[in-house]
Amino acid sequence: MAIAPSSAAPADLITSEISAANAPVLELGPGTGVFTHRLIERGITESQLILVESGDAFAYRLSRTFPKTTVLRMDAGRLRIAAPVKAGAVISGLPLLSMPPSTVMRIMRGAFANLRDAAAFYQFTYGYRCPVPPAILARLALRATSLRRVFSNPPPASVYRIEHIAHAR
Repeated sequence: MAIAPSSAAPADLITSEISAANAPVLELGPGTGVFTHRLIERGITESQLILVESGDAFAYRLSRTFPKTTVLRMDAGRLRIAAPVKAGAVISGLPLLSMPPSTVMRIMRGAFANLRDAAAFYQFTYGYRCPVPPAILARLALRATSLRRVFSNPPPASVYRIEHIAHAR
């Protein structure tokens, strides 16, 4: 759970490399839909958004606010078996820093199993480092690149682009 709702600046940053060419897009932990709104503004149609939300109230609100999206009310750690899609990007607002490494590993494996080759996983965090531990990045042959830190957001936030080393920019 977020310390405070995200301002517009992190939503702008996490979606800055996304366009209609990335459709469909998988969003993990969309909560109130702040990033979802920005994805739509960037040209991703609602029907090309798959929202993975474990909270009943959030999932219900998302399905009402974005009726043409696919809302999967589930744990993101089950993606590998439950969301057979080849997305052009994953946007994640999940609090990975507060999760055990085994859960982060399941989430990353599931997300990358549902990504096209050369597609990236974008992770929002309030932490000062990438929330995916280095051992997991190495085991899955991933590289994390900080896009920028947003100081105008209380508290400051960062976004990381995570991608397979073989396809890294």
